[in-house]
Amino acid sequence: MIHSANHLREKGEVKVGGHQASSASMASLLTALYCHVLRPEDRVAVKPHASPVFHAIQYLMGNQNRDKLENFRGFGGAQSYPSRTKDIDDLDFSTGSVGLGVAVTAFASMVQDYIAARPWAQKRPLGRMIALVGDAELDEGNIYECLQEGWKHDLRNTWWVIDYNRQSLDGVVREGLWQRIEAIFKAFGWDVVIVKYGALQKAAFGEPGGSRLKDWIDACPNQLYAALTFQGGAAWRRRLLDEIGDRRDVAALIERRSDAELAELMNDLGGHCLETLTEVFDSVDHDRPTVFLAYTIKGWGTPLAGHKDNHAGLMTTSQMADFQAAMQVAPGTEWDPFSTIVDSRSVKAFLADVRFFEAGPRRFKAERIATEGPVQMQDRVLSTQAGFGKILDALAKTHTALAARIVTTAPDVTVSTNLGPWVNRRGLFARDARADTFRDERVPSAQKWHFSPEGQHIELGIAEMNFFLLLAACGLSHSLFGERLLPVGTVYDPFISRGLDALNYACYQDARFMIVGTPSGITLASEGGAHQSIATPLIGISQDGLASFEPAFLDELAIIMDWSFDYMQRDGDGQPDERTWLRDETGGSVYLRLTTRPLEQPAPRSDPRFRQGVIDGGYWLKPPGPNADVVLVYQGCIAPEVIAAAGLLGESRRDIGVLAVTSADRLNAGWTAAQRARRRGVNRASGHVETLLAGLPSHCTLVTVTDGHPVGLAWLGAVHGHRTVPLGVEHFGQTGTVQDLYRHYGIDKAGIVRTISGLTRGAAVSELLLFP
Repeated sequence: MIHSANHLREKGEVKVGGHQASSASMASLLTALYCHVLRPEDRVAVKPHASPVFHAIQYLMGNQNRDKLENFRGFGGAQSYPSRTKDIDDLDFSTGSVGLGVAVTAFASMVQDYIAARPWAQKRPLGRMIALVGDAELDEGNIYECLQEGWKHDLRNTWWVIDYNRQSLDGVVREGLWQRIEAIFKAFGWDVVIVKYGALQKAAFGEPGGSRLKDWIDACPNQLYAALTFQGGAAWRRRLLDEIGDRRDVAALIERRSDAELAELMNDLGGHCLETLTEVFDSVDHDRPTVFLAYTIKGWGTPLAGHKDNHAGLMTTSQMADFQAAMQVAPGTEWDPFSTIVDSRSVKAFLADVRFFEAGPRRFKAERIATEGPVQMQDRVLSTQAGFGKILDALAKTHTALAARIVTTAPDVTVSTNLGPWVNRRGLFARDARADTFRDERVPSAQKWHFSPEGQHIELGIAEMNFFLLLAACGLSHSLFGERLLPVGTVYDPFISRGLDALNYACYQDARFMIVGTPSGITLASEGGAHQSIATPLIGISQDGLASFEPAFLDELAIIMDWSFDYMQRDGDGQPDERTWLRDETGGSVYLRLTTRPLEQPAPRSDPRFRQGVIDGGYWLKPPGPNADVVLVYQGCIAPEVIAAAGLLGESRRDIGVLAVTSADRLNAGWTAAQRARRRGVNRASGHVETLLAGLPSHCTLVTVTDGHPVGLAWLGAVHGHRTVPLGVEHFGQTGTVQDLYRHYGIDKAGIVRTISGLTRGAAVSELLLFP
């Protein structure tokens, strides 16, 4: 990389052709971007396999240290795939999961436009959102889903630079792929720039016979070009003379060059040539989305260049020594940033003036937005999904900073997930105003779908990958653009699994957002198994960076949402709360699993302990007596069945308890955190669930019930060693009514009671009471 920087040292102007060998095929691309093209407001998603070059550039600029570089891919060292949360470099987007780091740049550009339209936002220059893309990454479907969404939202200020080395992990790509790439991008309104030839090749094409050489290069199959690259100059000479050497001028062009010079010429593709790259990048003078198809050679400059097995290839000790000698790196100076440069002062002076790094690290801080307290809910019978819509509607009526910073989105399920009232009051976002034709034509409609720059809902198509990538971009706005957004996205709960890779990617970047999965469980009974979620509670427990809740009642939901808007903004030092041992000060994203099932609401509850228990993950709806032999534990909208079963059991058994779980995720996280603290010698550590269950007699049986997989609560018996009987749903649902399905799975009132009567000691409940 330092060789490449040397070519750019005089105020970003290229003084010689960018054809000198480097250690990686991406070195010239990254050097041209970071040392010449980029501005501080630009944001980059680096191709995962380009991480060594990225870390090297950051090392030269003082944003990475030698210890981490020497420990590359080791514990605590620089990451093999650049990471916002684990690397110390000035990194904009984490990469690694193929295709996601590419597509997120398009959504970041949309978010940048959204923020630029806000009256409360500081006026900053708009940056380009840039992704470095491997050609094999273009096999990923989420990239094409993203292209369609970008077209719908008038995408701009987005560059994708494709490292077109024509090799994937297992082989060489099909012939003519570049034509398909060009056609697809043009169809969605992108400019396509082909960067095929380097300065040496372009000069050779101007020589007598050069046009024949160019035609041969254009017609050469990918596999043959790669094989000849690996074989070297003598192989190039034999093939070229055999196929086009019958023309005297072509033969002379070839013979004027030594084997080494001929190999250098044939390897001088556009993606390796700094002169070509900087000219091409500098020529873009508009904000239209642009894709650069940069031809490169995988492993360029190494003994493995071109070989189809080079993805997993390692150089031998002797090959590495030869490579070090070719790079003119003296033994013992491998980590000296300027060991290969004779005149290091001029290079240091050049690097000191590089625009991209002139302001230092570019991560912003944004002030936290105050919450307004839980919205008071008055409904006596309502579902949590409908309650969620009412809470947002209540916020939409206000003129608070909190309401102004909320931005909502949904993958084509805005109305059916109760976002409609919010959108009616706050509008849909578009850079240019668009009329509501139905309203203009006086067609009655419950929806006022007016698009404008002031709108606070970003409507998406049905692709859940796009949905989670937009939430990721919105959830990084405070760091990328210096303005706080509070993103809220709704999705059908079973379809969270469709976008799970993108959800994990968003959490890995520490993006901050709220996802609402609704309707959930088998309560969507009439739709059948394909639309009934079973595993999502387990996703909520296992997904790092995501606090998962499943409230049963509206007052719980209001408390959780108010807490969540604050939690999404926290970025403290991570010291645990010794009441729960949860590291809530670090903050994170939130997942609410809601339902369309209307429930009768309890009487108003204002006890501070109740409110705290809701946030901590659970509270005693009915505290158990001292001799309880059964405690019922539930999470979510199965509450009426559990409460009714407890009432029936109370006729024949004493001290029955009912534990309301609002977050199995947080109960589990606090329990495991307290165990870790005790292993470190903090003997007083006790998680919230340990405190809740501490008073139960050892003979007590826990019966857990949930509208989801029973494993979600089954672990509770391990807290203090109580026998546990987990009830829930393990198989794909069927059609029918909610009661039909609850009865089928044994989680209705009668099924719960029969389970307890059959598996625990004590008087049985009369069948007459089960079916009065």
